[in-house]
Amino acid sequence: MTRGYSGRSRGSEREQRNGRNGRKARRWAAVSVAGVALIGLVALGRSGGHGRHPDPRPNVTNADVLPRSMLAGYINEVNGYAAARANPEVLDGLYCHCQCHEHSGHRSLLTCFESLHGAACEICQREAIMGAAMRRQGATLDQIRQAVDAQFGS
Repeated sequence: MTRGYSGRSRGSEREQRNGRNGRKARRWAAVSVAGVALIGLVALGRSGGHGRHPDPRPNVTNADVLPRSMLAGYINEVNGYAAARANPEVLDGLYCHCQCHEHSGHRSLLTCFESLHGAACEICQREAIMGAAMRRQGATLDQIRQAVDAQFGS
């Protein structure tokens, strides 16, 4: 081995430097993994612990759901809107699996029925009708969420 100015061999300096760099890299990797895990836990906590489903707003109403008179020509689709008008507190707590949150900025399944989006989307209609039927049978919001997720994926 060649000696450097310090009198130590270069090989041992290189080994020490590589050892420190390896420890530093492992430390950063551990911190990165912990950070990603923490972000995931925070995101899950903000959603109320139920995945992508939003928390229903207190005192939410059906005031913005389109009335039947605005649905002329949508004979088969009126049932989804009727479900939204009858159960706004349920639909406001459901994620819509047509992914309109991502492509249209919708807050919840209820939002789909505040425009003609719900008339054009079979997923929205089926989720709303299913949620309303389960509520009539006495299901809780968490039970409805589980059933909707099982049926439509999540």
